[in-house]
Amino acid sequence: MRVLSRNLVHLARSHVSRAAAVTGGVRGQQTAAKEATAPLIANEPTAPKLLTSVPGPATKQHLKELNAIQESGAVSLFVDYERSLGNYMVDADGNTMLDVFTQISSLPLGYNHPDLLNILSDPSNVKVFINRPALGSFPSSTWPEDLRTSLLQVAPKGLQHLCTMACGSCSNENAYKAMYIRYRTKERGDKTDFTQEELDSCMINQAPGCPSYSLLSFQGAFHGRTMGCLATTHSKPIHKIDIPSLDWPIAPFPIYKYPLEEHVRENKEEDRRCLEQTEDLIHKYNSMGKPVAGIVVEPIQSEGGDNHASSEFFQELQQISKRTGAALLIDEVQTGGGPTGKMWCHEHFDLPEAPDVVTFSKKMLTGGYYIKEEFRPPQGYRIYNTWMGDPSKVVMLREVLRVIKRDNLLDNARETGDVLYKGIETLEQKFPQHIDRLRGRGRGTFIAFDGITPAKRDAIIGKLKLQGVHR
Repeated sequence: MRVLSRNLVHLARSHVSRAAAVTGGVRGQQTAAKEATAPLIANEPTAPKLLTSVPGPATKQHLKELNAIQESGAVSLFVDYERSLGNYMVDADGNTMLDVFTQISSLPLGYNHPDLLNILSDPSNVKVFINRPALGSFPSSTWPEDLRTSLLQVAPKGLQHLCTMACGSCSNENAYKAMYIRYRTKERGDKTDFTQEELDSCMINQAPGCPSYSLLSFQGAFHGRTMGCLATTHSKPIHKIDIPSLDWPIAPFPIYKYPLEEHVRENKEEDRRCLEQTEDLIHKYNSMGKPVAGIVVEPIQSEGGDNHASSEFFQELQQISKRTGAALLIDEVQTGGGPTGKMWCHEHFDLPEAPDVVTFSKKMLTGGYYIKEEFRPPQGYRIYNTWMGDPSKVVMLREVLRVIKRDNLLDNARETGDVLYKGIETLEQKFPQHIDRLRGRGRGTFIAFDGITPAKRDAIIGKLKLQGVHR
């Protein structure tokens, strides 16, 4: 186990620590060795350095203080954000750690990237950061251009309409509403007026104003912690326990056997099984009087265990969406922004047309969703809140996208992912008693593997922590 953990640390340092990139990823290692050792951020540490145990005494003291104020059971570290740089996080005890967790996959360029620091020091941006508007009603005169030069520059092909939000959960929650509204509008024959009965009944949470629509989600999914999102989340019981929920259909997500090339027949059968049950569930709920207005799916189930599915699975899922009239929402909150080597993971699937809705957050710095035009509500205030996003985050995103293009960071993610995957594949062959189900070939740095048992998995994580790798 000690030899394995040393090898994993070497891989992480060689192929992750050189990044200042979108991926939590790295500078490609197919160039000369001298070039590969040059960090993209000046003065970035070259290796982890631990001064205390982790968590150390300062973190433990801060945790005691915080726990006296609020529930802090999920807090694992206190971070010194002044000293953190690039892919290295420095904690309150001065421990320098290679951060492959990247704030739950939300840092597009690592810590304290110089180009982002320059944005914050630019006097022309100061008032954008001071004056946060209620965007749904009082956007600035530059807001249309701000969107055109940031989010619309990287819009998924076929989706040129969008709605900004603050976080992943509220992005999904409001995208769900957009799908319901579109479904009901179609039922009305695209009429945009309401009956008095609809207006009266919705005020007491009754039909026909509040119809009994449902959304289909997948076992192992994570879409957020607000009420609607939680009904489509099935990754860990602690997220859902004690919270009332909704009787909505939950389909199986493919669980493949690896290596993929050795289990082609079994994995095709797994796709067929899951897709068949998906369509059956939609018909079942439609007949129960709970019509399925949308299918909600992650391109890679992240929180639920880094579960991948084939391009063929997603292509057929889109066809099921077409046949049944349920909208297709692809949740790119975790996968969007470049870690798979493309700006959007679903671009790997060669879908015949765009999904109906694509949600985003995390590495995109702001939340929101892209939609087809018909999913725009016909009236104001139906998708609305005070902030509707944050212009300062869009200013930063515009710079992030410029750096991604300038430094070829999507290529960087692809090249680095290929090298990192091959390295872990070698370790899997060398240590089959520890590593299993390596997956993510061709998906940039979005790579995962299982421990043979939960105990061995935890042991690997623990030993990596002792050598300064934070995940």
